[in-house]
Amino acid sequence: MLVSYALRMLNNVWFKPMKMEKFLRDQGLDGSYYKFPFGDLKDMMQSIVEAKTKPIGLKDDIVPRVLPFVHEIVATHGKICFTWMGNKPVVQVSEPLMIREILANYHQFQKPSVNNPLTKLLSTGLIDTDSDRWIKHRKIINPAFHFEKLKQYMVPSFYVSCNEMIKKWEEMFTIDQSSCEVNVWPHLQSFSSDVISRTAFGGSFEEGRRISRLQQEQAELIIKAEQSVYIPGSSKYECYNRFLPTHSNMRIKEIEGEVKALIRSIIDKRVAMMKAEDIANEDLLGILLDSNDKEIKHSGNSYNGLNMEEVIEECKLFYFAGQETTGNLLVWTMILLSQYTDWQTHARNEVLDVIGEKIPNVDGLSRLKVVNMILNEALRLYPPGATLGRMIHEDTKLGNITLQAGTHIQLNTILLHHDHDLWGDDAKEFKPERFSKGVSKATNGQASYVPFGGGPRICIGQNFAMMEAKMALVMILRRFSFELSPAYSHAPHLIVTLQPQFGAHLILHKL
Repeated sequence: MLVSYALRMLNNVWFKPMKMEKFLRDQGLDGSYYKFPFGDLKDMMQSIVEAKTKPIGLKDDIVPRVLPFVHEIVATHGKICFTWMGNKPVVQVSEPLMIREILANYHQFQKPSVNNPLTKLLSTGLIDTDSDRWIKHRKIINPAFHFEKLKQYMVPSFYVSCNEMIKKWEEMFTIDQSSCEVNVWPHLQSFSSDVISRTAFGGSFEEGRRISRLQQEQAELIIKAEQSVYIPGSSKYECYNRFLPTHSNMRIKEIEGEVKALIRSIIDKRVAMMKAEDIANEDLLGILLDSNDKEIKHSGNSYNGLNMEEVIEECKLFYFAGQETTGNLLVWTMILLSQYTDWQTHARNEVLDVIGEKIPNVDGLSRLKVVNMILNEALRLYPPGATLGRMIHEDTKLGNITLQAGTHIQLNTILLHHDHDLWGDDAKEFKPERFSKGVSKATNGQASYVPFGGGPRICIGQNFAMMEAKMALVMILRRFSFELSPAYSHAPHLIVTLQPQFGAHLILHKL
């Protein structure tokens, strides 16, 4: 038995990876050589830690700072190449035709399973399901993001949350001040968190805020653990082990228990109120529970609905994905408009012409062409998700190559968005006019712009996030002009999503 086990282990960590590497190279793919036992993980994490030690210039390419290892590998081996995640090959894809094929065929190219028990705690839900489970989840969740719900209930909540943020900024000015320095990043995070709290849980607003703060803390702890586990023996960085009861690991799991308990309590209260017909199902949770109940009754089988654990995971995902996406989009948009003040003026003039001082509604927000162009360009330059992961469970043809079962695939969104071959010599410059005729014209129909993913699994909350960002930008532009503070340090980095490492210090001017 011991010999058999040893042989299986040797096959998994040496002979199988070497065969898979030869198989890829025989098809003309180039990449890094397999290194036992971590593959490229140690080099990757060390390059990330090193890249984060200092900021970059405003005009510098952000990709080498955000994805330093992948940037170097792709520059050396081409847009289709491979690296190693432990003993698993990862095919790096930064080419639009292949990306379109992968995103369109979600049955073949599925979400990778998360093996790290800590990372799995962040959120699962719709984003982590595949095949029939994904179809079931998507069907039940879809009504929560219907345009009419967005128009009638969600947009007014956007306005309330944004108005509170604007008032906080105005209170920072003294009577004789016309300008004030503000680190807008934590305020935008709080705004997007408050929006999700209101739109997801309605009356349970304070509990929602608590969930949001806990999830942010959990994400930072998990990413720190992931980045340091492959730097053994380093005195400069605390090393973590995902399986040991370290203080960090215990706190991560403690947060998980608290978040689940909070959400379960909110759901129990909501179910009781729904049974008593004491509440309208207008927020995301109410719509989700109502849709789930109808699906179970229609099919006559509880298996066709979501169980309590699945509902909790979807609520966690509402929070995590919702606040991360919009907060990131807004902070990079403000940073860009602080540099390109002519576009800031252009957007403000459009807002005043189209909406004026009225409370913004869906119709008015939908008519803001310049604002839409600016947000699309911000998403191109600073996509919240710098990469998308997929994997295959059986031998699969992709373009003119064949990939073996167990191969992972990484779609490099940020490399795609910054590619000179796709966007021209000015690919790294802020030019919203690229989107003056819409996304399709800007991309020439190619899959070269995927800030929300693509294909059948495109982000279900895309319209929600864009409408929320428009509302916030409209209200900010009407009250303030803004520029970069001398204290601002340009340092994009990944904490799950693309964030400003040292905050976003701006000078706000009252209008």
